[in-house]
Amino acid sequence: AGGYFQVQPMGVPAGLAVPPIQNQPIVKEGTIWMPVPPPLPNCPPGLEYLTQIDQILIHQQIELLEILTGFETNNKYEIKNTLGQRVYFAAEDNDCCTRNCCGPSRPFTIRIIDNLGHEVITLQRPLRCSSCCFPCCLQELEVQAPPGTPVGYVVQNWHPCLPKFTIQNEKRMDILKIVGPCVVCSCCEDIHFEVKSVDETASVGRISKQWTGFLKEAFTDADNFGITFPMDLDVKMKAVMIGACFLIDFMFFEHAGDNQQRTGVWQ
Repeated sequence: AGGYFQVQPMGVPAGLAVPPIQNQPIVKEGTIWMPVPPPLPNCPPGLEYLTQIDQILIHQQIELLEILTGFETNNKYEIKNTLGQRVYFAAEDNDCCTRNCCGPSRPFTIRIIDNLGHEVITLQRPLRCSSCCFPCCLQELEVQAPPGTPVGYVVQNWHPCLPKFTIQNEKRMDILKIVGPCVVCSCCEDIHFEVKSVDETASVGRISKQWTGFLKEAFTDADNFGITFPMDLDVKMKAVMIGACFLIDFMFFEHAGDNQQRTGVWQ
């Protein structure tokens, strides 16, 4: 944070202009955005933000229309750093029929934009089975950065009782594993999906669904997530971990038509 803020000179005589302070947080319509980092070599444009953080907070926005009518709308999310500054804004791009007929299992495209309005990450989920009863057609997510250029994939692995996923790079090589709890349901506490090395012997990070209180949990499907990863992790893999968080949200925490969420890989 020290690199973002500079001390403004004090006691400047009247009539002398003070040079503008660079790299300050940007305020747009009451929202504080993270300062724009300088471009970096070998870094996809827009992912420079991820080089400076080791934790991401994802807050799904509450849609009043969904609460009042039960009519499924496109999901929207704020992606923030630990200072509360918005890093990205994410929005689902889907048609009405797909949202309300396929429910949480629906295919989707999520577009993630930076504070300059540029689409920097695109997440694409095809229509796949949502149960481990069909191990040949499990969930998958492609992460593109910039749009049209794949940088990684999130692939669900078959397991009789645990939610398990593999994070792959653009060449389909396994990079990390994600292991969730046997029962993806709890009350008054967070739910953790551990990010591990490929052999699952070392912990690398965590994707956590945060408890938001009885009222919000009962009447909305607007969830809060936290993602932690090493500061020096490849920014492409950080972007894929963000994609994994969205896939986990849709699979386990997005309410279905009966207003019940999945509690495991078999439901």
